[in-house]
Amino acid sequence: MRPALVLGAVLSAIALVAALISLVWTPYDVTALQIGARLQPPSPAHWMGTDHFGRDILSMIMAGARTSLAVALVAVGIGMGLGVPLGLAAAAHRRRWLDEAIMRGNDLIFAFPSLVIAILITAVFGPSALNAIIAIGIFNIPVFARVARAGALSLWTLDYIRAARVAGKHRTRISVEHILPNIANLLIVQGTIQFSLGILAEAGLSYVGLGAQPPTPSWGRMLAEAQTMVVMAPHVALFPGLAIVATVLGLNLLGDGLRDALDPRLRGRVA
Repeated sequence: MRPALVLGAVLSAIALVAALISLVWTPYDVTALQIGARLQPPSPAHWMGTDHFGRDILSMIMAGARTSLAVALVAVGIGMGLGVPLGLAAAAHRRRWLDEAIMRGNDLIFAFPSLVIAILITAVFGPSALNAIIAIGIFNIPVFARVARAGALSLWTLDYIRAARVAGKHRTRISVEHILPNIANLLIVQGTIQFSLGILAEAGLSYVGLGAQPPTPSWGRMLAEAQTMVVMAPHVALFPGLAIVATVLGLNLLGDGLRDALDPRLRGRVA
């Protein structure tokens, strides 16, 4: 039993369950303003207190989990869906023009951080959760492309791949039938890591006003709105910050645990 894997799974499950429950129920309406109940400390009525608009912070965090997880999940899906085929194609045509074109394209994307890409997209289309997804997803493409290419290159020299080539199988078919299943563990682990980074990126973009817009709750915007009230009402910033830390920590621990569990070289080790 790996304690890190268990703890990561528990923390990740809590965030996921909170997000799913928020689809049908939250303790209070996150769009209802109760100015008379603003900045109340944690109490039996409001377990995490209320913000400067009188909204229940627990309800906001539950709904914010839905936003953060959805943005990160779709962004990772974009990165994996486009990056993995590009990485497999680059490995299948290693040291050829296609490999060079894909890798240089990856270098070009890496030259622009996700925040810069988000600013460029926002300048054209305006701030929104969709544009945050696009910006984070674009940044994930070269990450998955590099991981897939590196994993695939180590397999193309093996005997059973050579046998498949001798049998007349096309490079694309070999990549799908033989290469991809054998690098799935690498992609799963990288996916959990990028998922946690996606949550951080979404929070950062929302913090500077480029992510989900009101009235959609967002952990990053909750922190941005609370930064001027930390002294008088520290709970307003404390609980959203803890939600981000716990979720990102859980996903990172889950990724490390999955790496140890799925890597045959590490299966005999105890975390």
